[in-house]
Amino acid sequence: MNPDNTNIRIALPSKGRLSSEALDLFSNAGMPIFKPNPRQYQATIPNLPEVNVIFQRAGDIVTSVRDGSVEFGITGWDIYSEKMTKNGDLLVLLRDLRFGSCTLNVIVPEKWQNIQTVDDLANWQKSIGRPIRVATKFPVLTEKFFKKNNITNLIMIASEGTLEIAPTIGYADVIVDLISSGTTLRDNRLKALQDGLILHSQACLLGNRQTLKNDPNVLGTARRLIEFIVAHLRAVDNVSIFANIRGDSPERIADRMLAKSVIGGLQGPTISPILNQDSSNWYAVHLIVRKDQLSNAIREIREVGGSGVVVSPVMYIFEEEPAAFQELLSFLEV
Repeated sequence: MNPDNTNIRIALPSKGRLSSEALDLFSNAGMPIFKPNPRQYQATIPNLPEVNVIFQRAGDIVTSVRDGSVEFGITGWDIYSEKMTKNGDLLVLLRDLRFGSCTLNVIVPEKWQNIQTVDDLANWQKSIGRPIRVATKFPVLTEKFFKKNNITNLIMIASEGTLEIAPTIGYADVIVDLISSGTTLRDNRLKALQDGLILHSQACLLGNRQTLKNDPNVLGTARRLIEFIVAHLRAVDNVSIFANIRGDSPERIADRMLAKSVIGGLQGPTISPILNQDSSNWYAVHLIVRKDQLSNAIREIREVGGSGVVVSPVMYIFEEEPAAFQELLSFLEV
């Protein structure tokens, strides 16, 4: 347990795309991180004064959270999956933070025209009469995948550096690595096997089971983190619409709107009278719709007599209680 309840720690990646996007997430979720010196490995969150931010390598964050060195951490699902075999006190609080998307794949030289699938690779291994040499930073996931596909004659080559060059210089036959855009593969004349996908990955929020269970301050911080991050992520996909609609009553207007497929809102539209000098029956309508439904929403608003449509971004959509936090309480039996 953290002996100092005013210094709850969360570890964030110290470099790379995960680092910058984690900082963006906290900023957009209303919890901007204050780091006056970019070389510092600690920072604060003014809106969460009890929290101290620690910057670590993404691969070390899983271990730090599991061992209780920090109470919370953000890292990639790929790293969590690789190191969770002895997960101990490691809990996943939010599975998908919507950044850091990539896939872990089996990758072979592009010139191997006859090897397109895992079965092709297995047949090639039998023909050469020796183990397949696999360079990867994910030996646990790699061995599990190959075993599932009945390939066990392997030599695993651990590597912390650039993997793409391994087949070219000959110290590995294939590699298992992360793919985001695929540009690096094409530049190095490599290709992913058609059925060689091992997992989809993105950033996730982790927590330490013991401190969450035993320290009410840590649990309270978990609630705030989950609530604001979830509220922000829910809002990202939505827009707020205001429109004016003429009608006999709010109930009549609501009936017309609820008969449509899009403009019913989250729980129904909010309808208020417009007070004007000519006493005409105009009402102001407010509703939330998904961004990808905006075009249909505007069409439906016009079909029910709406005009003066104003569209604004949504910053947060708060639930009564985030489902992720309820699941955490249930798991901890708090």
